Amino acid sequence: MILQALYDYYQRKAADPESGIAPEGWEWKPIPFLVAIDQDGKYLHIRDTREIDGKKKVSKSFLVPRAVGKFGKDACDLANLFWDHYGYVLQIPKEDTDKAREMSFKQFDAFLGRLKALPDDVRVLPVVRALLKFYELEEFRKLSAEDRNNCLKVAGGNLTFFVEPFGLVVENSDVKAYVDGLVKLSGNAVVDDDDEGRIYNAVCLITGQKGIVQRKHARTSINKDTKSLVAIQKGAGYDSYGKQQAFNCPVGLSAEFAYTTALNALLKNGGNRLQLSDTTVVFWTQKKTGGFDLEAGFPWFFKSEKDNPDKNVEAVRSLYQAVETGRLPLDEEDRFYVLGLAPNAARISVRFWKTGKVSDFAGRIRQHFEDFNIVHGPKEPEYLSLYQILSSTVLDYKMDNVPPNLAGSVVASILDGVPYPRTLLQQCIRRIRAEQKVGRPRAAILKASINRFNRLYNKASKEVCVGLDRTNTDTGYRMGRLFAVLEKIQEESGTSASIRERFYGAASSTPVTVFSRLLKLNNYYLVKLSPGRKIQMEKEIQDIVDALKVFPSHLTLDQQAMFAVGYYHQRQDFFTKKDA
Repeated sequence: MILQALYDYYQRKAADPESGIAPEGWEWKPIPFLVAIDQDGKYLHIRDTREIDGKKKVSKSFLVPRAVGKFGKDACDLANLFWDHYGYVLQIPKEDTDKAREMSFKQFDAFLGRLKALPDDVRVLPVVRALLKFYELEEFRKLSAEDRNNCLKVAGGNLTFFVEPFGLVVENSDVKAYVDGLVKLSGNAVVDDDDEGRIYNAVCLITGQKGIVQRKHARTSINKDTKSLVAIQKGAGYDSYGKQQAFNCPVGLSAEFAYTTALNALLKNGGNRLQLSDTTVVFWTQKKTGGFDLEAGFPWFFKSEKDNPDKNVEAVRSLYQAVETGRLPLDEEDRFYVLGLAPNAARISVRFWKTGKVSDFAGRIRQHFEDFNIVHGPKEPEYLSLYQILSSTVLDYKMDNVPPNLAGSVVASILDGVPYPRTLLQQCIRRIRAEQKVGRPRAAILKASINRFNRLYNKASKEVCVGLDRTNTDTGYRMGRLFAVLEKIQEESGTSASIRERFYGAASSTPVTVFSRLLKLNNYYLVKLSPGRKIQMEKEIQDIVDALKVFPSHLTLDQQAMFAVGYYHQRQDFFTKKDA
């Protein structure tokens, strides 16, 4: 299903001439350096294509012949056509060691061997003839020390050739026609070494058409790690019926190119990619329709941007308006896809795969924001992004500290409309106990987790409100409110110390051990208040305690969550302007 959806996405993009997606047999590749030579093969200079983007240099991307699959110990024996990194193109070793020099010799021989193996009608082309002359005259040895050092500064820096006055070799029309012809003949087929060099033909699992099967699928780069989405080891227990490696689950050459190119395009497009902890999320619609564009707004439902903090709010408001005005597309065939990927030892790991109608996803995302809606200050953002939610559950509010599986599990629960993972609530409570702080994101996490769980499994339970609910008789909620009132009395009495810093952990887990003492101390602080304020706070305490028969010996995890929500609601109520 994943491969089929990616294949369909490529077909949709390929049909749009303005999409810029690579045609079959080609790929977009960052090329930091161009080797400039003249039509006689004489070396001229190294041209740097990188441009300053923010604080770093970004290489310009060029459309080049698709890279060959370099796997295993003999990877250096395979070279790309007309481009590759400096070890292949210029025989520059990565390090000044015998092993690195030997590796660069092998890579250089592979690159030169592929050029010499070109057919005669291609070798006589002016740009190709100049390129062959460049190596015949050993002009690559004329690079200055500065040029060599610049190449070495870019890890795995790729190079291609610019022949004056003809231009880039890979952009030459005759060269393009030759590469396109290779695609029509056999594409990037890899023969099975154990099958006497014969190319395997079978029915493709994606297209249903019979043709050449791709044995080694192209790699995809996520989180600075390059792995294949589909990778099956040879002779590792997956072989059956005499079929080895990917021949056991055949994918045709064109289909393999289409799905890998589509995935790479999604990963490189910032508008279709979202990074949550170690999980890389890509998303797309089956077809482009008018009205509400979920694909454009999707990333802003989960992230926030420092330079444009209102982007998240605008996206959510647009979603609400689309639901209320009926602008959501209701076509059953208008599907939306969300794919969560994570790096793994052998291949890319699929964290989650969600598909459904655009209208269904929009409704579930809106429900998520309603569940996380909680009373807050006037200067705080209207909606919480997933970054704010997850970072509030870990040390120093750093996304790097979020447990690997938590981000993916939360996104999956949002898109499925099911209860949030239990670990989210547990992680939040642990962080509150460690810091004795209940801010808006943490209170919203607990409120949303409790309401979603009760909505599905405990429908008779009272839903936690957005703001203070004086009718809520839950023991944990009342205890949290009482603790907030006692803290407020202490603050208004002029005492510098806070009971929250000393007693929050015990009060929220074993209230019977501390509340009797806190109520006795409260009498000392009450007398320091004005008579009117003293009576008001005493009534507040009495109203809360009347619903409590006894102080419980301990509170369960859910009651501790309600304690935190009650505490937060009561604190917010103190700072909310009351109407006359």
